[in-house]
This record gives sequence, structure tokens and C-alpha cells, in this order.
Amino acid sequence: MRENIAHLFGVTTENLRRLISIALEEGGEYADIFFEHTVINELSLRDDHVNKAGSHIDYGVGIRVVKGEETGYAYSEITTMAEMEKAARYAAKIAASKKSLALPLENRLMEGNDFYPIKKGWEEFGIREKLPLLELLNAKIHENDGRTSKVRAAINDSLSKILFYNSLGETYSDIRPLISVMASCTMEQNGRRESAGASRSFRAGFEILDESLMTELALSIVRKGAFLFDAKQPSGGEMPVVMGAGSSGILLHEAVGHAFEADFIRKKTSIFSDKMGRKICDGNINIVDDATLPANRGALNYDDEGVPGQKTYLVREGILNSFLHDRISAKHYGTAPTGNGRRESFRFMPIPRMRATYMESGNCTEEDIIRSVKHGIYANDFSNGQVQIGAGDFTFYVKSGYLIENGRLTQPIKDINIIGNGPQTLKEITMVGNNNIIDNSTWTCGKGQYCSVSCGMPTVLVKSLTVGGSV
Repeated sequence: MRENIAHLFGVTTENLRRLISIALEEGGEYADIFFEHTVINELSLRDDHVNKAGSHIDYGVGIRVVKGEETGYAYSEITTMAEMEKAARYAAKIAASKKSLALPLENRLMEGNDFYPIKKGWEEFGIREKLPLLELLNAKIHENDGRTSKVRAAINDSLSKILFYNSLGETYSDIRPLISVMASCTMEQNGRRESAGASRSFRAGFEILDESLMTELALSIVRKGAFLFDAKQPSGGEMPVVMGAGSSGILLHEAVGHAFEADFIRKKTSIFSDKMGRKICDGNINIVDDATLPANRGALNYDDEGVPGQKTYLVREGILNSFLHDRISAKHYGTAPTGNGRRESFRFMPIPRMRATYMESGNCTEEDIIRSVKHGIYANDFSNGQVQIGAGDFTFYVKSGYLIENGRLTQPIKDINIIGNGPQTLKEITMVGNNNIIDNSTWTCGKGQYCSVSCGMPTVLVKSLTVGGSV
């Protein structure tokens, strides 16, 4: 254990052993302790002026006890031994049984993963260093297009220091950075208004914030806004849909990825509950959930229950290969956890959650995919949607794209809905591009609690989807 992290929470190995002993005194089979100290900084600009700046600290400890199918959980925002012992006893009683287990004699320090090395520590940089970059982003958006009338921009960063210990004697500490830069603009032309936005988010140090990032983000936002003045809403109906590389991965995350989470599998509310080892899509499709992408928003050295971050193939060559497991579901299925036990903060129990979910590249070019479509749409800017996790039925909003006519991109389009079923859509993917892109936007997954994630996909052709457009 890193001594400075343990010192931050005012605990020793002896303290941790005592807390685990108390947590198991009602007969629990397993217990763990999760300490968190997170500093969150916010800085935002609107109408050329700073409108918000602030910092706050989230601090506390969560204690979990597991016995069979029962789980007890309690947390405290105070880390004195008296308060932590109280939390341990509450968790123990919630998961009470008659069986008791002995503690291991030795601790095992877990080390090795370093998926987010920090070159410039966030604790050394404040508003004075961030504000010029935010002002630069604002200026570049205005400069890139004279139709820009309003700009909103923000830089948010956090640094979480984590200490974990469990009844198996496993312990680790982690320092998790997270930086997000977001901006949007309103553009006006001949009485019309259009709005566009973009964001970038990484697990990295202050070195990620530079002029090139601000330039890239500003250009992306302005191009999106300018595009919309020429776009029209297309006619709706059943048709082929080409999903552009990058942000279309959010459809993969929502419409398919949640159905691979093992808590839904255990409840048999997922359509994939009985599909393990079976072919569920084209053999050219490989779907991955990955914690090992360097500096990625979904990267994790260790998950929130002490399992090393890893790369998990959910679908390999069209065959369902693995579910996303935390420790509890892995024990139930007699398999190894996949490092997907995640929580919003120390106030929450870990549950199976995604990290960076994407489809690997295939063997087609984007040009060949588009050329194969006589009439359909190309969608390249996905936004929010609704999904029924059990059945996989979804509706997604597409901000922009193109009509495809006779194998060519023609009329720019906007404001359409794509409606379908996740597992069926997976089966309907007939071509996979060789251009997988991980989208580094500020994707956040909600599942009773919120976690940072990322997603990605190569260009793919879905043979048929319902497109909601004009009548």
C-alpha cells in the first residue's frame, strides 16, 4: 500500500484488519473496504465571461459484507475508527448469517497497472493556468465562423485517491485523474439559429490541456454548427443505415452492452442470458470492453473491488464469449471477475458496469460500405436515446448525417430518430469498416449511479433500421 494514501485516510494495516474482523463478526463470507478522497474543480465561461468557478472535496469510506446472496453495505463520511467500526457493524448485520471465517495471515499488495500516467499533476495547477486555455477555446470558436453568437465552455477536472482492502488480504491504492473540456455554440444566419457542441475527456495530467486540443475542439464545434444550416430532415421509413466511426459506439454501449452486464444475466432480464457460446452476429464482429486504453475516460488500473483492469472480449468472431462480471456474479457463475465492478463513489456498492466498449475494426473500407447502399442514410453524430435493457429495444437521436443515394453521400440531414432492437441490429450488421475510432467525449453511464465510460465503433452497415424523419 502507498503509505501516503493510507496516511491521507489516517489508517494503518492494523486498523484495516480490525475493520474487516468486525465486518465478518456476524458470519459474512467476504468483506471489503473502499476509501475515497476526490477533489473536484469546475471552471466555466459564458458570453465571454467566467460564470462559474469552484472546488469541493468528496471524502469517505464504504464497507461491504457478502454472505451468499445477501450483501450489506454502509458508508461514513468520517474516517475515525469509531465511525468506521459502526459502519462495519451495520454492514455485517445487513448480511447476517451464522457462519464465520478467519482472516488471512498476510496481506497481498497489488501493483503493476498504470493506464493513466500523470506528467503534470493536477494539484499543481489552478484557475490561473486553466482560464487562458478556456478563453482561447472561446476565441477560436468565434474566429472560426462569424455566424457564432454565443459560446459556452467549461473545464472540469477531478483527482481521486483510492485505498482498497479486503478479507482476502488484497490491497491496492490508486490515483485517478479525470479531465473534461466541453463547449457549445449558437450560430445565426438569415434569422435561423443552429446549435452544436463537442467535448473531450481523458484520464491524464494537466499536460493534456494545450492549444492543439482547444483548436481541435473549436473546429469540431463550428463544423457541426455550419453543417446544420444546409441539412434537412429526411423522409422516414425502413432502410439501410451506415453508422459512422466513433460516436455511433454509444448505440453499441446502450443497446447491446448493458445486456452483457452479469447482474442482468443473473436476473434473466437480458436477451443474452442463455446465449453464452452461441453465434449472435456476423463472424467479422468482435466486441470488446476494455479498461486498458491509456489515458482513456473508461480506463481503470483496478476496478472498485480490487480486480485488475483488463481487456474483455464480449463477442469474438460473432460468438458470445463473456459477460461483464463483478466479484459477486463471477462467484455465482464459477468464473473469474472481469474487472467490471464499479461504483459512483464510496456511497455506493460496486455493480457490473462497462468501461470502454467498442467494436474492433473489420476488413471493409468506409467507401465500400457506402458504395454498397442504393438508398439509405449515413449517421455520424449520435446523441441521447432510450433503451429497454431487457429486450434491447432502442430509440436514438441522430443530430446529423447524409442521405445515401446510389452509393454516394448526397443531401446533409439532421434531427432524425433511429429505432430498432439491439440484438437484432447486431445480427443485421453485414459490413464492418477497418477504421475503428474511440470517441473521447464526456460519455457518462447511468445505472442507478453514474460512471465515466467511453465507446467506439468502426463504420458499419446495418441492413435495415426504422428511421424516423419527416412524413
